[in-house]
Parts: sequence; structure tokens; C-alpha cells
Amino acid sequence: MLKGFKDFIMRGNVVELAVGVVIGAAFNGLVTQLTKSFLEPLIKLLSGGKTVSGTFKVREVIFDWGAFINAVFAFILTAAALYFLIVLPMNKIAERRARGEEPEPKAPADDVRLLQEIRDILLAQSHNPGPQDRRY
Repeated sequence: MLKGFKDFIMRGNVVELAVGVVIGAAFNGLVTQLTKSFLEPLIKLLSGGKTVSGTFKVREVIFDWGAFINAVFAFILTAAALYFLIVLPMNKIAERRARGEEPEPKAPADDVRLLQEIRDILLAQSHNPGPQDRRY
């Protein structure tokens, strides 16, 4: 049972997912600060120093539609900034690599390659136990 759990945790997908979640959380902070530092002031600048504000009440419950409109503007501006500053340049780099204009990343160093070979051998041995490892 523990071996199965260990195999599950050591799969590349689980580790990559964990790294993705951590990077996503850090990226969330970056996007939040981008919105506060640049996009919200830009919205105020474009709207004459004001943000959209407006509310209405239904049975003493306040609906703040102005905050929603501001959030929509911030989302659109953030998505546009991310697209033009990150996604588009990365796509251009990938296209250049596909055309052969930009060199592929260098092969790993000899010591890294040797460690990868050792890792592969150990993995192969753990999945195919020798006669001395078999339990009868």
C-alpha cells in the first residue's frame, strides 16, 4: 500500500501539478499588484479620476454593480497585458524555434546526463527485481 502511494507521489504529473499550483499562487500576487499599481490608476485616468460606481437596493440588500464593472475592466486590461507581454512573445519564440531561427536549448552537461542515466538504471532495477530480490 505504501509503495503504491510512493509511486503515485513520485509521478511527474503530481510533482508538476504541485509546482504549477505554487507558481500560480505567486503569479496571483503578481497580477494583483499589477492591477492595483497600474490598471486601477489607468481606469481612473481614463474615467476622469473616478471609478464606475453605482448600487441599487432590493429589500434592503445592496447590489454593487459598479464594483462588478470595475472588476470587468480590470480583468480585460490584465488579460490584455498578460497576452501582449507574456503569451505573444512566448509564441513568437516557439515559432522561431520551429523554423530553426533560434537555437534549441543546449543539451544537459555530462554530469547531469550521467546522473540521468544512473536514475534510469535504478528505476529499471526497481521495476524489474533481480533473482536475489524476489520473495518466494
